Amino acid sequence: MEREKKLYLKTFGCQMNEADSTKIKNIFSNMNVAVTSDPKDADIVILNTCSVRWKAEHKVYSELGRFKKIKDSNPHLIIGVGGCVAQQEGKEMFSQAPHLDLVFGTHNIHKLPEMISAAQKERHKVVETDFYENPKYFNLPAPEEGGVKAFVNIIRGCNNFCSYCIVPYVRGREVSRPSRDIIDEIRALADNGVKEITLLGQNVNSYGKTLAGDATFPELLRHVAKIDGIERIRFTSSHPKDLSDDLIDVFGGIDKICGHLHLAVQSGSDKILELMKRGYTTDSYIRKVEKLKCVRPDISLTTDLIVGFPGEDDSDFQKTLDLIALVRFDSSFSFKYSRRTGTEAANMEETVPEQVKSERLFILQNIQKEHSIYRNRLLEGRVEDVLVDSLNRKADGMVQGRISANKVVNFRGTDDLVSKIVKVKITKGSVNSLSGELVPFH
Repeated sequence: MEREKKLYLKTFGCQMNEADSTKIKNIFSNMNVAVTSDPKDADIVILNTCSVRWKAEHKVYSELGRFKKIKDSNPHLIIGVGGCVAQQEGKEMFSQAPHLDLVFGTHNIHKLPEMISAAQKERHKVVETDFYENPKYFNLPAPEEGGVKAFVNIIRGCNNFCSYCIVPYVRGREVSRPSRDIIDEIRALADNGVKEITLLGQNVNSYGKTLAGDATFPELLRHVAKIDGIERIRFTSSHPKDLSDDLIDVFGGIDKICGHLHLAVQSGSDKILELMKRGYTTDSYIRKVEKLKCVRPDISLTTDLIVGFPGEDDSDFQKTLDLIALVRFDSSFSFKYSRRTGTEAANMEETVPEQVKSERLFILQNIQKEHSIYRNRLLEGRVEDVLVDSLNRKADGMVQGRISANKVVNFRGTDDLVSKIVKVKITKGSVNSLSGELVPFH
């Protein structure tokens, strides 16, 4: 009997890539290939990559260097790279990593079986980076892993072309998936025990614009909320300029919509926002935040922030600090600007020294820590519904889960609580998580 082949899969970056990786796993399970956590035990190694920041891209090449030693001892090992770095670099990756066998872009996951076959049987380099108007992998089913949560892709690509962002070039133009296909997939997930779904896209707020006569994004959310078995609905990412009043109203009108929104502001300076080509001002952003808090007073808001963008001076940075002081985000992902080849901003003069970028990031992150602690401590004493994800691997007798506001709660419990929604009294708010006590069942 032929030995079962094994796959080592490593995912870099965002939830979009995590969702794509579940589809990759499903493809290989249909090829009778099992997943392994040890690359030395693998017949196939796949890196699913992100190129939003230079550091993420650099990690990919560093990781590929590590696998060269493994391939030297196992010449039959197939090594592939997919995702955004693969889409961006294409066949050039082979010159950087000669031991690499295949490169597949963001629209080519469905071609993996034939690519693997060609690499194994014909032993030549394989590259597929074409874009498709309707990517076939859109409707690849996710593996039935028995989890309580699932990601569902609803829109691919981006039409915004923010001056710093590589995504439109590596993910292509916006393509919305028909609502009936989304609903059918979510119904199947619910039948398999999934209680929480996260709708994914580079900009979910643009959903439906390429589908004449189909649902808008708020309408899609209302359809999803009617599916039996689905108890929680999340979505990401949301572009502020496309956050409509109708979508804001959804937060106040549908109980299943979780009380959290990630709304990337990037900067508090209108001058920088214009250079970034974000399509909104700080005033318009703040007005939308105020509307959200009006319909959902307890909503948790998180954001993305970039410091050191070309042209940012001290007054621009101060305006960013003023904005986060006004909004008091629950948390933020903040980064130093890094030049991405192929973007419009890559042609701008770098005006902020690296040391100044680091200093500004340090200041911003320390202020954000104070806001995160403040926001989390507001929950102390409250009883929250927690969807239990797993056992806490760092502490015996503890479990963890998330509240509607997407905050992690750790509390004492047993493994039979996993996949259940239970009531927990919050006892302590820290920077990155909450502690609590299980409320006894009655």
